[in-house]
Amino acid sequence: MAEDSVHKPLLHQNGVFETVDVKDTPLFVSSVKWVLKIAMWVLLVAWIAFIFIYPTEFGSQLSQKWNRATSGTVFGITGSMFLAFSGPILVIAFLSIAHLIVSGEDHLERKKKTSKHPRFRLWTFPVLIDGPFGVVSAAEFIGIVVFVVFIIMAIYVYTIRNLNLLAEFQFPTKEQSVWMLELTGLRFGMIGLLCLAFLFIPVARGSVLLRLIDIPFEHATRYHVWLGHLTMLLFTLHGLFYVIVWAIQGHLIHELLEWKNIGIANLPGVISLLAGLMMWVTSFHPVRKQYFELFFYTHQLYIVFVVFLALHVGDFIFSIAAGGIFLFILDRFLRFCQSRRTVDVLSTKCFPCGTVELVLSKPTNLRYNALSFIFLQVRGLSWLQWHPFSVSSSPLDGKHHLAVLIKVLGDWTEKLRENILSISEAEPREELSSRPHTKITASVEGPYGHESPYHLMYESLILVAGGIGISPFLAILSDVLHRIREGKPCLPRNILIVWAVKNSKELPLLLDLDMESICPFFSNKLNIETCIYVTRESEPPLEEGRLDKAVNSTVCPLSIGCGMSVLVGTGNNIWSGLYVISSTVGFIISMALLNIFYVKPFGVSSWWYKGLLFTICMVCSVLIFGGPVIGLWHLWERRTCASDENEDDKIKVDRAHNNGSIDHKDPNQKNQKSSTAILYGTRPEFKEIFESVSKNWGHVDVGVIVCGPPSLQSSVAKEIRCQSLSRQNHDPVFHFNSHSFDL
Repeated sequence: MAEDSVHKPLLHQNGVFETVDVKDTPLFVSSVKWVLKIAMWVLLVAWIAFIFIYPTEFGSQLSQKWNRATSGTVFGITGSMFLAFSGPILVIAFLSIAHLIVSGEDHLERKKKTSKHPRFRLWTFPVLIDGPFGVVSAAEFIGIVVFVVFIIMAIYVYTIRNLNLLAEFQFPTKEQSVWMLELTGLRFGMIGLLCLAFLFIPVARGSVLLRLIDIPFEHATRYHVWLGHLTMLLFTLHGLFYVIVWAIQGHLIHELLEWKNIGIANLPGVISLLAGLMMWVTSFHPVRKQYFELFFYTHQLYIVFVVFLALHVGDFIFSIAAGGIFLFILDRFLRFCQSRRTVDVLSTKCFPCGTVELVLSKPTNLRYNALSFIFLQVRGLSWLQWHPFSVSSSPLDGKHHLAVLIKVLGDWTEKLRENILSISEAEPREELSSRPHTKITASVEGPYGHESPYHLMYESLILVAGGIGISPFLAILSDVLHRIREGKPCLPRNILIVWAVKNSKELPLLLDLDMESICPFFSNKLNIETCIYVTRESEPPLEEGRLDKAVNSTVCPLSIGCGMSVLVGTGNNIWSGLYVISSTVGFIISMALLNIFYVKPFGVSSWWYKGLLFTICMVCSVLIFGGPVIGLWHLWERRTCASDENEDDKIKVDRAHNNGSIDHKDPNQKNQKSSTAILYGTRPEFKEIFESVSKNWGHVDVGVIVCGPPSLQSSVAKEIRCQSLSRQNHDPVFHFNSHSFDL
């Protein structure tokens, strides 16, 4: 290792660091939050317990008693089933909104001082690493075990119930086998429907449920993938068992094409299953990685899957899974409204390594943190493709802009880079001819991400990046430096950056960050050490010290940039809460009016038709009742932004301006305030790094954030698990956090 490598102690226990003052939460607010938390936990546990026991004989009897007691309302048995299976999750969503509003915006202000006794946390302790699930934390492992136990228990209980049911009748052996197959197929369908109740919850990007438990969408996507595989396996077995039964009985085609009015309609179920199978097959990792567009486009068949599932089973059975689907519809419509806004790209920058930086205009009241990410669409390249990118700027870099780094990896990113370069080449000609600048515009969804900036909750941080994975760490560094300069709450006092790159052309991504210009005195309060590994070069290039300059372009006058829309689920808590509540109340009103004035007077009894009406009410309630709230939210945004137009920040897009005049430094130049070591022809030895940190940093909580390919995450997670299992009482506790987005 080099002289300035991680062997140098970063944390001086006797160093003088300021203690962050934390505001005490008022007693009333704390009491309300605790009441809300207890209510949500009680509801959640009761809901999960009910789903767990539903397959049992006791659960079936309990469900029948509930239906008899509540089906006398205007909503009938559909209302009873909806209240039992979907009602709890919607009530928890309402309570989550109240909790977020009471808690306020600044999560760091509410954090107490770090514990003097570091301890393990279920969410940050890696348990499973090399396996089909990737890196799995202890909390995630518990969730997996719970689901596995539920599936095994449900199959076992239903099998026993099937055998007991057949024992009551004297069927011939062959007919008994056929009945057993049919009943087993029926049970697999019911278990799949219970899993479907959870499937759509993780993919509601701005969901209040995800925000409440602080699970960002990039993590929740994994849970959707796991649940998707499980749900489709169960539905496939459901369909396969029925196909076998019908084939044995000799009327397969007739049954497949049958569309009953009363009872289960088979043909819609076939269509729904075929749509689900297409989504399932194209979602496997090899297909998804090689043919992402095929995966993306076939996944839009979820509309066909959901609608025809409702036609297949009818309204009262579909209501079992309706709660999660309704929350997804709420999120999807809000994302649609936000993405209609055309956002100006204020400035661009092309790095020699093939990475592009875009600086986007945003309003001052759009909230995000350094761990956020956005979905980006450039209509000049494609009207259908959306791509996720981590933000590379801190909210404190400027009130009116947000930056992202984009690595050129495919056709879409290559076209984007070519457009930027062509605009940069045309700029001198446009200036001479006095023609207006060519503009690049984009559509944006987000920002999404962690509700709380957890990078600010550790006094010691290890940031491990691979290639373009350095992007969110630029935002973290900038955020920490700005907070130190402005005296805002900020716990980090020791930061170690471990960055692996393929070649030295990527170095300007990090080395162009001028930390001294952000916070000239940061060395008094913050120790930063950087260790860069250039894996595909055995020695520094001959032209080292004269790094290639990036191509900069200002593609939009800074004073007239059209900013991102604030219509996002992670935005204003009050407006997003009103949107969710009004849409849900609207759905209840719509169902009541439909039953009073149409279903009962006209004697509508077709299961499939009532299932269709149910889904129409779900969608229309969001449009009719939630739409006006979104309209008012949009007007509030315009009024708020108009009041800020005269601020100096509006024409001073700090990062966009600074990027145009970067002082390229010698990457090997030593800085007394931050140590940088560049190692060629080698990869990070995490065992050596963590042992050195363990020796020098002492008994503290160390946040380890990894952004890079799965192999890098696995290597870091293995070492953290090894260090955790062999640690002594005086050693630090390493907390694994992944910030990698992998659809």
